[in-house]
Amino acid sequence: MVEEAVNKPVLELQNAIGFGGTVPNGLKVHPNRQSLIYPIGCTVVVRDLATNKQEFLSGHSNTISAVAVSKSGKYIASGQITHMGFKADIIVWDFETLSMYCKLTLHMVKIQDLAFSTNDKYLVSLGGEDDSGGSVVVWNLETKEAICGAPAQVPSAGVTHCVTCFNEDDMKFATGGKDTLRIWQLDLPNRKIRPTDISTGQTKRVIRCLTVAHGDGMLYCGTTTGDIMSVFTTTFKMQTFGPEKHPFSLGICSLEQLPTEEILVGAGDGTVAVVQGPNKRFKRTSKCVKVKGAITSISLRGKGHQFFVGTDKCEIYKFNFGDFKPELVETCHHGPVTDLVFPTNCPELYVTSSKEDIRIWDANSARELRRFTVPNMECTSVCITGDGHLIVSGWTDGRIRLFLPESGECVHTIGEAHNLGVTALAVFSDNRHLVSGGKEGDVRLWRISKRPYASKLLHDLHEHKAAVTCVTLKKDDSECVTSSTDGTCIIWDLNVDKPFRRQMLRLNTLFNNVTYHPEEHQVIAAGTDRKISYWESADGSLIRELDASSTGAINALDVSSCGSFFVSGSEDKLVKVWTYDRGVTTHIGVGHSAPVAKVKISPGHNCIVSVGMDGSIIRWKMPGGDEE
Repeated sequence: MVEEAVNKPVLELQNAIGFGGTVPNGLKVHPNRQSLIYPIGCTVVVRDLATNKQEFLSGHSNTISAVAVSKSGKYIASGQITHMGFKADIIVWDFETLSMYCKLTLHMVKIQDLAFSTNDKYLVSLGGEDDSGGSVVVWNLETKEAICGAPAQVPSAGVTHCVTCFNEDDMKFATGGKDTLRIWQLDLPNRKIRPTDISTGQTKRVIRCLTVAHGDGMLYCGTTTGDIMSVFTTTFKMQTFGPEKHPFSLGICSLEQLPTEEILVGAGDGTVAVVQGPNKRFKRTSKCVKVKGAITSISLRGKGHQFFVGTDKCEIYKFNFGDFKPELVETCHHGPVTDLVFPTNCPELYVTSSKEDIRIWDANSARELRRFTVPNMECTSVCITGDGHLIVSGWTDGRIRLFLPESGECVHTIGEAHNLGVTALAVFSDNRHLVSGGKEGDVRLWRISKRPYASKLLHDLHEHKAAVTCVTLKKDDSECVTSSTDGTCIIWDLNVDKPFRRQMLRLNTLFNNVTYHPEEHQVIAAGTDRKISYWESADGSLIRELDASSTGAINALDVSSCGSFFVSGSEDKLVKVWTYDRGVTTHIGVGHSAPVAKVKISPGHNCIVSVGMDGSIIRWKMPGGDEE
């Protein structure tokens, strides 16, 4: 992916909506207390808490799996997942310049966890299960080389999940996992790390997170059984478990030692709580609240008067210890984004759809303005009437739902619009008719009445033999083109009492998208054959085919209103800008960690917005001119 982008200008990231909530301890507050650091896909975001300005650290070729910030704040480290049999990179970033300090490559497949030593001299990295069963490597940050490494656990133990460094000793760190807990000593002269295994007797635990107490005398371990285990770091003996009668549901995912002896706990059921120290067997205090999703990250801001929490639902909350109430700071889709649309002549807003909800976003601030939720359903397609009064949406339950954008009220539902689910929608310019495509292959025309809202099926067209993936209308509503996974695109004549098929475009591919050129004399389509094809709309003849990707299907297309360029999004996670006439790629956007689902050029050509199967939404700066 990155290799392909090397020879082309790269699209500049303007802002990104998303948070890698499934990355353990992936949310960090920088020691300067002004910056929030977290991953989105294959990019690390550095966000100013005062201005919300985002800076982006780009260099990974795949999804980021681990993030660490040094105690002084000088360095940020991020590790990634890669394909089986390939090495996974660790990148160390210089925070002051926001540039790459070094790239460290030794582990295979996945970086499980990262930790900086207290004086920023060393970086400890933990490999994943496919990295020879998990290995620990200590890196010298001054020489940018590995000092030594060793297996993370004995062969009889399970997978090691986490690593943490001591607060006052540069030479010590700890690892924990399934039936394994070790304290390591770095022997620098002999270039070795020497582990001491902590015995827990008959007690079996899976450790998911670790934190070292102030003074380094105690190590606290959060377990999947919902209790905390404390261990003396000098005698290597277990002290106690707790809370005894009230363990945390779905396990403990994150721990932070507070400036007092109390400990901040994040649990798998969304509970954020403060517990007392080991001398009181981690008894719960009155400070306890629950948010949506498992708590995967907790990070203190300064000395603990405020802290941030990240969840696996890809949401970030801010807490003050005074009232202990969550304030939502960042929200985004936690599942694949299925559709994206701008209101007519309105570049300031856009609408996205995903599992269970539709969201309206402010394009400039990347803030969610409104959300419409239908529990246990997936919204597959969304469009907006030209007057902006209705959001029309298609769902996997086969229904078309109409929402008022301002209130979020569902004012009308077309039941059983398509038996197997709605897959594509387009609204006429008169705001009273719409075309829908279904998973079964039918294309249907509807009339919508307002006040009271009602609907009527006008025509049912049965030409497609598989799911309809896209519907695009001509400006005058006299014609539309539909694409399908049956390998055809059909141009329909709608300017008659009974619509009929005017042209059928056929290729040996599963079409994912089709759209008109603004002059409407041509259509371009793309699909699983990794090509973009140009067709004459008058006679359906194939004009040109472009090789658009070397590795993945093309999922999305959008042509600029001037017709001089278009953009594509594909399974290879890239967004590409093309000149329309010459068919040349001018710019490539690298940022998504999963296939790009949809891509749109904003009205007025201010920006490009792309959405991915990873739930992320990325806004790119529109490149100036048609560079080649």
